[in-house]
Amino acid sequence: MNYINLYFERLARRIRQKARSFISRFVKYIRRLLFPLYLFPIKIITYTAYYITRFVIKFIFAFISLVFEMVLYPFRSLKNFLKAGFFVVIIAYLFASIFVITDYLGKEYGYIGKFLCSYGAENELQEKVVRVVGGYSEGSGFFIDKDRVLTNFHVIADEPSPKIIFPDGQFITPKAIIGDSDADLAVLIVEGEYSDFVLEFLDPFVLYKNEKLIAAGYPLGTEITGNATVIEGNYFDVRFSKYYPVSYIHTDIDLAGGMSGGPLIERCGKVVGVNTMSISGQSLFISSFDVLTKLPDFNDANIVKIEADPSISPEAAVEAFYTYLKARKMEEGFALLSENYLLKTDFEEWTARFMDVLDVEVYYTERFEDSADTVFIKFSTKTWDGMDVDYHYYEGTWETVLEDNIYKMNESNIKEVYKPDWSWFYTS
Repeated sequence: MNYINLYFERLARRIRQKARSFISRFVKYIRRLLFPLYLFPIKIITYTAYYITRFVIKFIFAFISLVFEMVLYPFRSLKNFLKAGFFVVIIAYLFASIFVITDYLGKEYGYIGKFLCSYGAENELQEKVVRVVGGYSEGSGFFIDKDRVLTNFHVIADEPSPKIIFPDGQFITPKAIIGDSDADLAVLIVEGEYSDFVLEFLDPFVLYKNEKLIAAGYPLGTEITGNATVIEGNYFDVRFSKYYPVSYIHTDIDLAGGMSGGPLIERCGKVVGVNTMSISGQSLFISSFDVLTKLPDFNDANIVKIEADPSISPEAAVEAFYTYLKARKMEEGFALLSENYLLKTDFEEWTARFMDVLDVEVYYTERFEDSADTVFIKFSTKTWDGMDVDYHYYEGTWETVLEDNIYKMNESNIKEVYKPDWSWFYTS
C-alpha cells in the first residue's frame, strides 16, 4: 500500500513540475511576443508566416513520404500486394457508387441539394390541391394566396358559380372570378383565409434537363373518388409559340381530363407550371413565369355573370330562384319565397335542405297550361356527399304570387324523375 501511495505522489510531483515548466515557457514566450510593444505587429506577421510555412513544408514532406510509402508498400511482400489490390478494388467501387448515386440524384432531383428538401413533397401536394367543379366542366386548382385559387380558364368557362372542393370533402363558392381567357388562366376569389393551402412559385428557367417534375389533380373530376392523383415525369424544355400568349413547360407526364388547372411542382414543392393540355403521353403546362406576369392584369371581362330578374314574369322568377341556388346565393333565393311559404320554414331550415348541392341546371320552363301564375319546370341537381357526386332529375310546377312587384315562390309540386331517357331533356 505504501508503494502505491509513493508511486502516485511521484507521479503527481512530476505532473506539477511539467505544468510549472510549461507555464513558465508560455509566459516567457508571451513576454518575448509582446515586448517591446512597437515590435508586436511585426512579430505577429513574422511568427504567423513562419508557422504557416513550417506547417506547409512539413505537410508536403509528409504527403510525399506517404505517396512513396503507398507506391512501395505493395512490392515489399506478396501479402502487402494482395492487401493493396483489395483496397484498390474497394476504393474503385466506392468511387463508382458515388458517381452512380450522383448521376441518379441529378436525374431525379435536378441537383443533389433538392434531395434534402423533397421528403414529403408529394403527400403535402395531395393535401393542398382542390377540385374546381362547375355545371359544364370540372378540373383542379390550388391556392396562390390565402383567398385566391388558380385554375385554367376553360375549367370555369360559361360557369358563373363554380365550387371549390377541399381534400377533406368540404366545399365553398367563390365570391368573384377574374381571369385571362387567351392565357387560359382564372383566379377564384373566396371569402375567408386558407394560408395553409398556399403553394409558392418558382421560375421554370432554373430547371435542369430531364429533372423530375410532379403534376397533381383529380382525373375524371368527381366521377371517381379519392385523393388527388400525383404523376411524375421528366422535364424537357420551355416551349414557345407565336399562336399562344404564354410559354409552356414540356414534359412526358400524361395528364387526364379533370387534372386541368392543377399544379406542376419541382421536387422541393415549388410550382413551376399549371396543368393545361396533354396528347399522346406528352403534356404542356403554362409556365409559372407567365402566370406571375399576367396575374396583375386579370379581370372579369370574359367571365359569365349571374343575371336574374324575378320581376319580369313567373318563368323568370322560377329560373332566378334556381339560379340563386346554383350560385349558393341563399339570401337572394330565400327572398324569393312568398309570405305564405315562409309560414312553414325559416332561413336556417330552408338553407339546410341545399347544403349538399354543387350545381343546379334548368332545362326547361314554360307557363303551365296557360295559367297566369304557375310554371312548369325541368331541372337537375348535382349533389356532393363529401366523397361522391349524385345527379337527381326533377320536374313539376311552381305556383308564384306577385308580392312587392316580384314574383315569388308560393307553392310547389315537384317530383323526382328516376333514370330519365334522352327524350326527357328535350320534351315538355
